Order: sequence, then structure tokens, then C-alpha cells
Amino acid sequence: MKDNTRPSWDEYFIEITKVVSKRSTCLRRKVGAIIVKDKRILASGYNGAPSGLKHCGQIGGCLREQMHVPSGQRHELCRGLHAEQNAIIQAAVHGVSIKDSVLYCTTHPCIICAKMIINSGIKEIITSAAYPDKESKKLLKESGIKVRNLKK
Repeated sequence: MKDNTRPSWDEYFIEITKVVSKRSTCLRRKVGAIIVKDKRILASGYNGAPSGLKHCGQIGGCLREQMHVPSGQRHELCRGLHAEQNAIIQAAVHGVSIKDSVLYCTTHPCIICAKMIINSGIKEIITSAAYPDKESKKLLKESGIKVRNLKK
């Protein structure tokens, strides 16, 4: 007999990204990401300032917010790293290969993260929310990385 209350693996991992996102220090958007291979979590990340540095809430606010920069633009002004970047960096720091893995993320990656994901060898991305970055979608499609949105 099948247990219909048990989440699928994709649902399980997306729920974990939502918990990871709660650690975010970003004032605009809370994002969480995990990298998975063979149903095992290899690394996790959330968006926020680099380790040991003050986050936006501690320095008087978000510069992009103060400048009224729309979502998906002027990433270079942001003090923080994205969740996907932090997950990839965490894997590198600990010497964990993420080649042929799956990235689960609460939000579709931006173009900067998409380029990192392509070069890292991640083969699939599963998200739970969209993001206004058409160029990111184009690059990921061109790279052959499978992208799915898990509607829940």
C-alpha cells in the first residue's frame, strides 16, 4: 500500500531549501539552496553577506533597495552572495565534487548564478519560484541543464 502522505524526493528537498532560506540575512528576498546527488545533500547555502562581515540589517539597510533598483538588476551593488553561490562555495571549501548533481533552490537562478552552475557541472535545477531574468533562462537552456519548477 502506497503512503500518499509521504513527500516525493523533489518535494522533500524543496522543503529543505525553504528551511535553509530562513537563515538568510537579505532584507529583500530570502533564498535557500541545496545541492544533492544520489538523494544525499552535499552542500547548502542561503543568501547573505560573506562570512564574518556585517549584513545589510547591521549597516543601515540594503543599498539596492535605497536606490530603488528592480529585482534582478545591478547585482554588483549587493553586499551579499546568492544562495546558489554559497552552496557551490561550501562544496568547494570542503572538497566535495558537485559534478552531475541537482540544485534545489527556492528561486530560479539569476544570470550570475547560472554561469557558475553551468561551470560547476550541475546537471539539473529544481526551483519553487520564478525570477525575472530571461538571460539566465536562455543560458541554462543553451547549456542543456534541465530546469523544472516544482509547483506546490
